[in-house]
Amino acid sequence: MKNPLLSTLLFLLCIGFAFGQDSCSKFYPLKEGSTFQYTNYDKKGKSDGTVNYTVSDVRSEGSASVATFDMKLTDKKGKEIFETNYSFSCEDGLVKIDYQSLFPSQMMQQYSEMGLEMDISGTDIELPNNLSEGQELNDANVTVSMSMSGINMNVSVDQTNRKVEKKESVTTSAGTFDCYLITEDNTTKTMGATIKMKSKLWLAEGIGMIKQESYKDNGNLISKSELSAYNE
Repeated sequence: MKNPLLSTLLFLLCIGFAFGQDSCSKFYPLKEGSTFQYTNYDKKGKSDGTVNYTVSDVRSEGSASVATFDMKLTDKKGKEIFETNYSFSCEDGLVKIDYQSLFPSQMMQQYSEMGLEMDISGTDIELPNNLSEGQELNDANVTVSMSMSGINMNVSVDQTNRKVEKKESVTTSAGTFDCYLITEDNTTKTMGATIKMKSKLWLAEGIGMIKQESYKDNGNLISKSELSAYNE
């Protein structure tokens, strides 16, 4: 996948769903200063870098709770690829991700300096408190419209068929956790091309994402990410 913006978008959509917030979501009772580390693996199971998160701010905005996460992505050699922060809100037991805040500020600044105009819109990812086996979750989507020197390009990602498949125990280097397994289909459209993927996400109450796997439409594994360390 040669397009760096598209690669970044798909990566952030996979990991942007990783957290929630203390006073609202039972899946994510986090506090300021909490840290989480995820190790990324390629399709052959080899380490492909890490993602480190720090809960930097938890605040109230009206009736909603809002949390900010600082994120740093490093490659398999420990070199920093980029760092950013993003936020989400939680109200009435429902977590919503702010898509626009997922994009690294340095990347947005770089494209702005190049004269590229960008508009981000969509339907937020949602995660309710009352998960149960067989439950169907709302679809989500994001569209990025870009324009530079009279050339327009749109990238859209649809997250559909979101479903709570079952509860099961999952073990990573960080420990063993009782999880809900959520599956979904991802369809990306850009420049006349359509890319279809499937993903699996394991969530544990009190921590959040434990493991995430991405697959080609034919079922072959593309990559996975696992919780490797955390400190509340």
